Amino acid sequence: MTNNNKTLAFVILIGGKSNRFGSDKGLYEINKKSIISYQLDILEEFNHNIFLGAHSFKQVQNYIDKISYGKLTGFILDDYQITPDKKLRTPMIGLYSSLKELNKLGYKRQFTISCDMPFIKPKVIRYMSFNFKEYDYVIPQWNNGYIEPLFAIYPIKATLKMVVNCLESKKLKLTNLLDKKSTKRFISIENEIIKYDNDLNTFININKKQDVQIAKKKIKKK
Repeated sequence: MTNNNKTLAFVILIGGKSNRFGSDKGLYEINKKSIISYQLDILEEFNHNIFLGAHSFKQVQNYIDKISYGKLTGFILDDYQITPDKKLRTPMIGLYSSLKELNKLGYKRQFTISCDMPFIKPKVIRYMSFNFKEYDYVIPQWNNGYIEPLFAIYPIKATLKMVVNCLESKKLKLTNLLDKKSTKRFISIENEIIKYDNDLNTFININKKQDVQIAKKKIKKK
């Protein structure tokens, strides 16, 4: 699936280590359907291209073999030109690689999504994508101050510069990505997003195998 809308693109990061989980989380099946397939079914409702950020050609081939490839615009491989550590597996590398590629392709903003969030809600995505276009960054934030950097919208050019600086200085926390000169909208999860996702299931992550049982119960309730 490809269109010419360059205002925003979705990027699902699938290249993480999954140490605690023990296998590729995106391809893990919950009730006979992979987590990535749940996400793609939601994202294809929008008029934006969808990319998967992968760590290797082998992973790309694995996904091509197991998911509906027609819903995707393409894959973006992790780019290690910026670091001598070829074994570095961090969301920062995935962001660097996707931002670098989308910048070349002429996109303006990137909606970054972690591959372990099976319950992302279209109403939440729509709210974040269409109501805050005057802001560069759009980031969900909990009342305790914690932000959700892997379910957020980033300005591509400004964030790419920040990612390069972070990787060169080995500051790998995603909270270091926010460019001070850019405008930001932190959306309250408990006060704003809850209006579009009553149970806040959008922010459920599958980190351990024990989390799968919780996910199965939630899917059955749908």
